[in-house]
Amino acid sequence: MKISKVYTRTGDAGQTSLIGGHRVSKTHARIEAYGTVDELSADLGMLASFMKDGDDKTLIERIQRNLFTLCSHLATDQSKTIVASAFTLPEGEVHILEEEIDAINQGIPPLNSFLLPGGSHEAAICHVCRTVCRRAERRIFALAQTDKVNAEVLEYVNRLSDYLFVLARKLNFIDGVREKTWKTE
Repeated sequence: MKISKVYTRTGDAGQTSLIGGHRVSKTHARIEAYGTVDELSADLGMLASFMKDGDDKTLIERIQRNLFTLCSHLATDQSKTIVASAFTLPEGEVHILEEEIDAINQGIPPLNSFLLPGGSHEAAICHVCRTVCRRAERRIFALAQTDKVNAEVLEYVNRLSDYLFVLARKLNFIDGVREKTWKTE
C-alpha cells in the first residue's frame, strides 16, 4: 500500500471515514475504540524504545502489529462492510499472551498485596500501557453494546492488560527494583 498524502481535508468538519467509506463523527464510539487502541500501540512503542532487544521486546512489537489489526477490525462497521480477513487476529494470539503470563508468574515472587504502579522506568511505562489498555477495553465494550465486535477482540485486549501487569512486575524484578505495595493506614 502506497500512502502518498497524509492529509485529505475531508475530516475538517468533524467527520471521518471508516473502512468501506462510511462516514461517522470523530466522536463516535467506534472512533473512540480504535483511537484508544492506537494510543496504546504508541505507548507500547515508547516502552519498546527503552527495552533491551530480546523476547520481551519482540513480543511487544508483535502486540503492536496485532493492535494495528484490531484497529482495522474496529474501523469496520460490520453492518455495512464485511471485515477483511487481514483484519482478524491470527489464531492463537490470546493463547500466546496466556502462556507468557503463566511463564512470567512462575519466575517472579508471588503477589501478596495490591501494588502501586511504578518502579523502574520501563516498568512505570508498562503500567501506563496497562491503564491505557484497560481504557481501550472499556471503549471497545461500549462499542460492543451497540455494534458487532468479534469476541476475540475483547478477549485479546482483556488478556493484554493482564500481560502488561505481569510484564511490569517482571521488569521491576529484573532491574532489582522493589515494588511498592498499597497499605491502608
